[in-house]
Amino acid sequence: MRRIFLAATVVLAFANVATAQDFGSIARVDPVASQIKDGWFGKSTVALHLSQGVPFCVFHLDDPARLVVDFKEADWTGVSAGDVLEADGRISAVRFGSFQAGWSRMVLDLSEPMLPVEIGMPVDKTSGQAVLRIKLKTASAEEFSKNAGTPANVNWAPEQAKQPAAKANDDGFLVMIDPGHGGIDPGAVRDGVNEKDLMLTLSRGLAEALVRTGEVQALLTRNEDVFVSLPARVSMAHQAGADLFISLHADALSNGQAQGATIYTLSDEASDAASEQLESQHNRADIIAGVDLTGSDDQVAKILIDLARQETAPRHEALVSVLIEMIEASGAPLSKKRQKQAGFSVLKSADIPSVLIEVGFLSNPRDRANLRDPEWRELMISALVDAILAWRADDLATQPLVRQ
Repeated sequence: MRRIFLAATVVLAFANVATAQDFGSIARVDPVASQIKDGWFGKSTVALHLSQGVPFCVFHLDDPARLVVDFKEADWTGVSAGDVLEADGRISAVRFGSFQAGWSRMVLDLSEPMLPVEIGMPVDKTSGQAVLRIKLKTASAEEFSKNAGTPANVNWAPEQAKQPAAKANDDGFLVMIDPGHGGIDPGAVRDGVNEKDLMLTLSRGLAEALVRTGEVQALLTRNEDVFVSLPARVSMAHQAGADLFISLHADALSNGQAQGATIYTLSDEASDAASEQLESQHNRADIIAGVDLTGSDDQVAKILIDLARQETAPRHEALVSVLIEMIEASGAPLSKKRQKQAGFSVLKSADIPSVLIEVGFLSNPRDRANLRDPEWRELMISALVDAILAWRADDLATQPLVRQ
C-alpha cells in the first residue's frame, strides 16, 4: 500500500493501477467487505472495498468536524450506512452518494477532532479491485482547524452544478423550480421513499405542465440526482433572470403530526416549533453534504432578509393567497395553518418572489400515499400551474400601480 503521512489533511490521489485500468468505468462499493470502525488509542480506520481503483480526494472540514472523501465514478447502489459503520464512536455517522455529475462523496461525522495519518488505495494487479484505507488519529482542536477546508486549485475537483440557460425571451415569464435535496442529501426518507426522488419527479412534471401552457418558461435547479448547494440554487435563479422561485419539499417531522400542504415565505423568525425544526433541517443540507461554509456571511444574509421583506412582501402575500386558493379548489389537503414563515436559505433572494412549498409530509401516512400516487401528483401540479398563471396575470396588472 502506498502510504502518505500528512502534514496537511488534503490529499489528491490517483489509485496506483495497471495501465489497462479504465477510469471511465464505475467503481462499485462492496458493502460486505467494507468497514469503518474505532480502534485502540484514539485511532479509527476506514476500509472501503471497490471493484476498481479510482481517483479520489480526501480533506476535512471544521464546525462541525467532518472528513470528506470525493470519488470519481463510484457507485453506492445497495449500500447503507449500517453496512459499513461498525458502531457510533469517534466516527459517529457516515453518508455517501452522488455529489456532482461524475463524482460521489462520502462524509464522516467526527465526534472529536481526528486527522488522517495514513491514506492509500492499493489495487490488485490481477483483478483490478482496490481498497481505500484511511487511518485516523485523535488531534487537538487547533491542529484540526489549522488546515480545514476544501482543496484549492484542484484540476479534477468536482464540477459545479450546471447553470441553467438564460431566459429564451427577455419579455417571457420564467419560473425557477427547485426540487429539494439531491445527490448525497436524500432529504426525508420513509418506507424506502426518498424526498429527493419524489420532488424531482414532481418538479419535472410541473416544469413540463408550465411550458405546455405556452405562457411560461421553466427551469430546474437540478434535473438529475445530484447535490446542489443552497446558495447555488438561489444563484441559478438570478443568473437565469427568473421571475419566480418555487422550492418543493416533502419533509418529515419528529412528532409526525404535520399533514397537508404548507406555503412558506421568508422570515428571520420561524412561525412555530415545527417551522423552526424544518428550517434547521433545510439549512443544514450543505453541512450534511460536506460543504465548506467558512465563507458564509451572516450579516449579508440578514441584509438580504430585510430587503426581501421590504421589496417583495406584497407580491409574496398575493402569491401565497392564490396558491392556497388553487390547492384548496383542487381538493388536495392543506395543513391547518396553511401559511407559515421561516428563515429558509433558498428564500433569501432580495428581488425574486420566492416561496417554499411543503406539498405534504413523508412522516404522515396519508401524505406519503398521496405523494407516491401519480394521479395525486398531477392534481397538485394542475393546482400549482393555475396558481402561477393567476398570480402572473394579477402581478402584471398591479405593477403600474406599484410604480406610481
